[in-house]
Order: sequence, then structure tokens, then C-alpha cells
Amino acid sequence: MFKYFPTNYVWNLSVDLSIEMGARIGEIEEMCAPLQEAAKAPDAAGTRAFRETWVKMADKLVSLAEEDDAKGRVISAGDKRIRASNYMQIAERLQAHDAEGRLDLYKRFLATFLKGAEQSGAPVERVEIPYEGTHLSALYVPAKGVNGPQPLLVQVNGLDSTKEMKYLVGLPEWLRQRGVASLIVDQPGTGEALRLQKLHARYDSEHWASAVVDWLETRDDVDPKRIGMEGVSLGGYYCPRAVAFEPRFACGAIWGANHDWRDVQKRRLEKEGNFPVPHYWNHVCWVWGARDIDEFMQIAENVHLDGVLDRIKVPFLVTHGQKDSQIPLKWAERTYEQLVNSPKRELKVFTDREGGVQHSSFDNSANAGAYIADWVAETLGGRTAISDKS
Repeated sequence: MFKYFPTNYVWNLSVDLSIEMGARIGEIEEMCAPLQEAAKAPDAAGTRAFRETWVKMADKLVSLAEEDDAKGRVISAGDKRIRASNYMQIAERLQAHDAEGRLDLYKRFLATFLKGAEQSGAPVERVEIPYEGTHLSALYVPAKGVNGPQPLLVQVNGLDSTKEMKYLVGLPEWLRQRGVASLIVDQPGTGEALRLQKLHARYDSEHWASAVVDWLETRDDVDPKRIGMEGVSLGGYYCPRAVAFEPRFACGAIWGANHDWRDVQKRRLEKEGNFPVPHYWNHVCWVWGARDIDEFMQIAENVHLDGVLDRIKVPFLVTHGQKDSQIPLKWAERTYEQLVNSPKRELKVFTDREGGVQHSSFDNSANAGAYIADWVAETLGGRTAISDKS
């Protein structure tokens, strides 16, 4: 794990995520160098300082992109806007949910990302899926070199990630190369669903996952028999739960297991393990729609997979970082052990040898992500080698 700030895990996590999303190290240095003292400050003061330097860099990149626009250098402008959106997203993610200007920053990040993607020619489209009288927003990435209906992997967030973050880390592109399309969803409790639709997280993830499959079945470019699902971090709970209760999924994969999130919360109350975001308890109450910590802990009692996983009768991949400091490895082993009816179950623990040993491999996603992409391609009928036709 790259530790720019020796005493601040949450900020190091943010820096590492940004790097995995395509940050440039010179820009990281320019943003983080002024923050050494702020990294030791309480959450509110520290995150304000973090936001200032990271948004300042994003503003500079947008200004440079506008200069490219004026010269007709559209691809260069798009690349800069994509990077600016990365830095805006990281800055927004660290703020308290009710911090002044947070929602405006989020909306600006969304617009900057979409314009950057369009200008740079990225093969990604924003789509809306009908849900509960409103919609779930998602990013659709078609497979490369596939004639006819494509296999597709639905990808869902954890507690504090977004569809754009998952897109920029790279799994959708790695799948695209392997002949598998992607649908990256802001499910209830995350991204647009939480911030713009006010849709809170729910433990019965099959409720929204089934709506996603319903929508996919209306598309002529998707093979309804080859739809899989992947979840990262807390998605390591949402995904197995959804696959267990929605039999139309052809496979499942998790990037970081989360078998018993209720236990993780009890340990965090006792100051065990690292928090993923500042203002943690306010954040989880916001995500889950709880009035206070007591109500949140009552909700969390439902967020576990015991008694659920024997319903899964399709291939399933469990991955976990060997040195995960947020979710103990034992929970990945528990998930694997309970997949007793999966015809093709696998537990892959990422070690120092291949990298990706931290939580959901945020320290080094490339080899871990490639492993997941290969497994998905093999399972859904994609490819793991380049042919003349691809």
C-alpha cells in the first residue's frame, strides 16, 4: 500500500484509489504536499483542506481542457476532464454528507466525467433503469468484437464507491477486451441513487438486482442467459445475496468478501479495523437511512450471508486481499465454505506475489482485476486471448 500520509489510512486509501483510477503522480504530489499537517487534523478540518487542494487541481485541468477545446484538440481535452473528474470524486467522497457544497461538487464531477468520456471517445454510455417510480443510473460498456447478443457482467458498488470509480479502475475495459460487456450500477445507497434519488441501501439486494435483470432482458445486444454479477467491498455482500435470490444470474464474483457486515460494525464500535471514510458513523446512517447509530445497528443485523449461500447454484468466484485491514480474510473463507451448491466455486486470495493484498485490491488492481476478468470470460463464454477476429 502506498502510504503518502504515514498516520492517515483513510487519506492513503483515497490517494491509492485515485492512482488506480488514472491519476498522475506529479499531480498527486502537487495536491498532497501541502496536506501533511492537515492529515493529522480532525475529520472536518482535515477534509476541508483535502478538498481545497484536490479541487484546485481539478479546476486547473478543466481550464487546460478549455484551452484544448479552443484549439480543436478534443481528445486531449477529454483526457484532462476524465482526470479532473477523478480528483473531484475523491474530494467529494471524503466530505461529510451534509457538508456545504458537496452535492454541487458531485454534480460537477458527473458532468465533467461524461464530457470527458465523450471527448476522449471512451466506449461508455450512461443509461437509466426504471426502479421504484424513479431510476437507477448506470454505465454501459459494450464488448469488443462480439457479433450478436453479448455476455454481460453487472457490477455494483461498495459502501462509498460509485459507478464512475469502478469504471475508471478498469474492470469494464478488461472485460471489454475479453468479449464481455459491462453494466456498472449506482445501486440504492450509492452514487446517484443516494445523492440525487435519495434511495437508501437495503439488505435485500435482489430487490433492485432483479429490476436490473428485467431491464437487461429488453436489450437485443445482451444474451439473457449469460448475465453475471460482480460486487466490490460491501458489494461482496450485495452480490452473493442477489445471486442467491435472483436465479437469472449465470454466475457471481466478488472483489473483496463481506460475509458478515453486522460483525464488522460491532468491531468498529470497539475501534477494531480501519474505517473507509471520515465521519464514518454519520456516513453509514446516511447510506442506510437510519436516524442514529442505534437504528443503524438494528439495520446492520440483517447484513450477513449465513443461511443464504446454499441457494446459489451457479459458478461463483470469491477473491480477497491477504492483508485486508478492513475486512478479515476469515469472512472470504466463510463465504467460500457456504457455497456448497455452486458447481464451480473458487477462493482466490491475492498475496504479495501478485499484489492486490489490501481491501478489494485498491493497492494494486491490475493483476487482481485481470484474474477476475479472465474467470468471468471463461465462465460466460468470452475470450482470454486475442484472435484475428477480435
